[in-house]
Formats: sequence, structure tokens, C-alpha cells
Amino acid sequence: MKSLKDENREEMLELLRMMVRIRAFEEKAARLFLDGKLIGFLHLYSGEEAVATGVCACLREDDYITSTHRGHGHCLAKGADINRMMAELYGKATGYSKDKGGSMHIADISKGIIGANGIVGAGIPIAVGAGFAQKYRETDGVAVTFFGDGASNRGTFHEALNMSAALNLPVIFICENNQFGMSTPFAYHSKNKTISQRAAAYDIPGVTVDGNDPIAVRDAAAIAVARARTGEGPTLIECLTWRHYGHFVGDSAPYKKPEDQTIWREKDPIPNFEKRLMKEGVANAAEIDKIQAETEEEIQAAVEFAEESPYPEIDVMFEDLDFSPADRKE
Repeated sequence: MKSLKDENREEMLELLRMMVRIRAFEEKAARLFLDGKLIGFLHLYSGEEAVATGVCACLREDDYITSTHRGHGHCLAKGADINRMMAELYGKATGYSKDKGGSMHIADISKGIIGANGIVGAGIPIAVGAGFAQKYRETDGVAVTFFGDGASNRGTFHEALNMSAALNLPVIFICENNQFGMSTPFAYHSKNKTISQRAAAYDIPGVTVDGNDPIAVRDAAAIAVARARTGEGPTLIECLTWRHYGHFVGDSAPYKKPEDQTIWREKDPIPNFEKRLMKEGVANAAEIDKIQAETEEEIQAAVEFAEESPYPEIDVMFEDLDFSPADRKE
């Protein structure tokens, strides 16, 4: 494991702060959902925080990302407003999609967040389009797509890798291999030992990293982003991680072996990074406690913002859509 002695202290604390922020948002959302305050499905990112945090630490605001149904962490790490995110979960008019999208469709183009997506693998080709746009406009911007191990078996994945490789596009493919495609173990749905080895078929770099180590993720992403910015094309990065809960809130995950849960819970990225920061003298317990306390205050403020926000009026139902009532055929 890489030493933190040569790292920038403020950057290390910011990595921790972002992971804590994502976890707190997810845990609060789960409690609100179980209390009946939120509707719709919630797919929690708890346990995978180091991936979004490490990758987005390498990105600029004008870089693009596409996300998944488990996308809260990606959006927060890329700079999404936490109040508007919480309001969208509440179905309020102040939410990112004004109550028309919900948990799985948060987007903020001003931050380069093209959108979370409820369809498995759908964000992958969208990122290729974004990468093509960056290259066409002759910028040095990049596009990143987050997806799970299950999505790596879809045709969209292979088509996207092929097109990106053939056109030498600035796209970074981030596979969050949390070991399950819904309830199907990775070993059952793929004969490959790793997803990263599939990169060889398209003659692009492929690497597998510890997805619970934000430094390992950041370092791999930094190399891929640098390559993309200088016209060297796409990279596939597989991040080995684990979602703490079932596929969605309410899924008790009986398909997960208790011993595997224990092993992976011991690899939890947040407490392990906290211990690492203290052991190597980067931060002390008081500083870490302060980050936790400030984050809890931020989450509570987001909940209050959402609860105090109005629901949308019925007459805005067709706003922001690509048709009006007059366009509809009877």
C-alpha cells in the first residue's frame, strides 16, 4: 500500500471528507425511505465510496461523467448540490429534476454530470458520445462512465469500448465490480477472472485496482485521465469493491454469504482510510471527528431544505419535456 507521507495533506482530508459525505447521504436516505418519507427505489452506494471519490478527484468541472442506478456517490463526488439531490429524492420542485426523475435520474450539466441512468449499461455509450464531442471540439476534456460488473456483459459495453478504441476517444471506463449483478455472483456471470482483461480485445489499457482504496483508485484514474487528455485514447479500470447492502433498500441480500459480508466489511474504505491517516500522521482523531460532525450537519440541513421545499404544481407536469399536451395524439 502506498505511503501517504508524500501526499498533500489537504487533498487527503478532502478524499476522506467526500467519502464520509457520500456515506452519510446514503445512510440518511435509507432511514428516510424506511420511515416512509421517500418513494421509489433506492440503490445505495454504501461501501463503494472510494471509487467515485478517487476518480472524480482527477476530474475538472468541464469533464463529463455518466452514472448508474446506484449513482448518488458519483454525482456528489463530481460536485452536485447536496440540497437539490435530497430534494429530488423527496419529490420536491427544488430537486434536480423537479420531481420528474427521482433517485436514478439526477443530472447537472453545469457540473459535467450528464446523468444517472436507471437502465443497466445505458450510460456507457452516452459517455462515448460525450468523449466524441470533446475530441470533435478539440478540447482536452475527458468523459468517464461508471458501471457495474453486470453491465460489462451488455452489448453497450463492448460496442462502446470498440468505438472508443477505434476513434481513439478520451473516455475512461470505470467498472465498479461489487461482485454481484443484482443477485448473481460475478463468478457465475463471467468466465473472465477480471473485467479489466477484456481491454486487450480492443488494444487499450486495462487495469484492476483495489476499489476500497481511494489512493489506488485515484492513481489509476490519474494515469488514464492524463492519457486521454493528451490524445492517447481510452482506458478500462476495474475497481474491486462491495456494496454493503442488497441491490436496493428492502433487499435483504440472502444471496450474500455471511462470511463474505464479514471479510468485505473489514475492508470498509472509510474506517480503514481514517486509521491510515492517523497512523501515518496525516490527521488526528479530533480532525476526523470534526469532518464527521460537519458532514452530519450538512446532511441535516439538506433534509430540512427538502422538507421545507414545495411539491411541484400540477400545471408544470409537461414542462422540460420534449412534447406538450397539444403535440399528443388522441
